[in-house]
Amino acid sequence: MNKNALIVFVKNPIVGKVKTRLAKDIGDAKAVEVYKKLLRHTRAIIEGVDADKYVFYGDYINDDDIWNDDFTKVLQQGDDLGQRMLQAFKQLLEKGHEQVVIIGSDCYELNTTIINKAYSSLQETDTVIGPTLDGGYYLLGMTRLQDFLFKNIEWSTDTVYANTIDVIKQKKLSYTSLQQLSDVDYVKDVPENWL
Repeated sequence: MNKNALIVFVKNPIVGKVKTRLAKDIGDAKAVEVYKKLLRHTRAIIEGVDADKYVFYGDYINDDDIWNDDFTKVLQQGDDLGQRMLQAFKQLLEKGHEQVVIIGSDCYELNTTIINKAYSSLQETDTVIGPTLDGGYYLLGMTRLQDFLFKNIEWSTDTVYANTIDVIKQKKLSYTSLQQLSDVDYVKDVPENWL
């Protein structure tokens, strides 16, 4: 078992259930196509990451998709995003991984170098976090379960990153903040050749 584990949170690409803000401008069908491209992008950038890779599905485990080769498939568990992330971290830290990092699947600017930097940062700090321009985060990593990072956070708001940093500081944890990136939520965030 690799000491590093990478959690990838994905949604099943179902029309009407993914990229709903983007769909308001380009339609549900086109939004699903953009999300499928984001999934392929995410898979490509994690090829070069030295970690055991786990794909956590939102609705159901798809046995026949792009995540077949070196990925362990798991179903997300919990009522909200915080509970689902907490359960994923708990599962992999209890399994024996020493450095666990989670990413989503909707950040086109994310790349292999940034993810690898997250793991190297965890050799020196308790947590690592990658902020997004909209106030959330695209990456979170830790070496021990910090369950308080997933409680009393108002998910999908522009205060998620700031509130998480506040909790990290209150608990006197050391942390590394990575470069700020943009999630793909609106037409302006989508690479031109994708539309």
